[in-house]
Amino acid sequence: CAARRARAQGGERFCMGATWRRPTDRQLEQVAEMVRAVKEEGLETCLTLGMLTLDQARRLAEAGLDYYNHNLDTAPEFYGRIVTTRQYADRLQTLEYVRAAGLKVCCGGILGMGENREQRAGLLQQLANLPEHPHSVPINLLVQVEGTPLYGTPPLDPLEFVRTVAVARILMPGAHVRLSAGRERMSDELQALCFLAGANSIFLGERLLTQSNPQVERDRRLFRRLGLQVGRVAG
Repeated sequence: CAARRARAQGGERFCMGATWRRPTDRQLEQVAEMVRAVKEEGLETCLTLGMLTLDQARRLAEAGLDYYNHNLDTAPEFYGRIVTTRQYADRLQTLEYVRAAGLKVCCGGILGMGENREQRAGLLQQLANLPEHPHSVPINLLVQVEGTPLYGTPPLDPLEFVRTVAVARILMPGAHVRLSAGRERMSDELQALCFLAGANSIFLGERLLTQSNPQVERDRRLFRRLGLQVGRVAG
């Protein structure tokens, strides 16, 4: 199974996701069974399923879930231009339920959606001012897809991406600042700058929801070139 392969490649945490608005109770029970199965393989577990109720968060915790990912995506003042299906407060509420259930929070955002520097800073301010800093802060770079509303958005200056990583590290010194979606299109040099700026985690594996991810061997070659040692791995 995928979890077994991840462990064989050095993975210690297995991440699963679905692009739901909110899971139904039936869907949640199916996912809870998957969590239990992955835990039997000796791996930590992380899920992203959309919004949760407090009861759902507790049921996932009872199944053995370790981390729950629910991104804020962007700053509050830019959010309405990007998302119309749920309110910013809905995302904050889900994070509150996740913490109340005793789960660890994985929460970050997406850069390159047309936001300005102040709005990128606003996202980081929101993350840093949560009741507790997220354990993991995924930083995604927008992957433009033809036919979608953000296709044609002027690309983000790569050094702006690096600056954002650096500020995330300064504001949340204990968090895992994780390079996430969009990494496949980053040069080795850009990724190297991100690691030097404070990124200390990546997602290892074939896909991130709808987006492809760099092949494992490419990542290993890059780490060898940079002299980076692999510790805990999220698969």
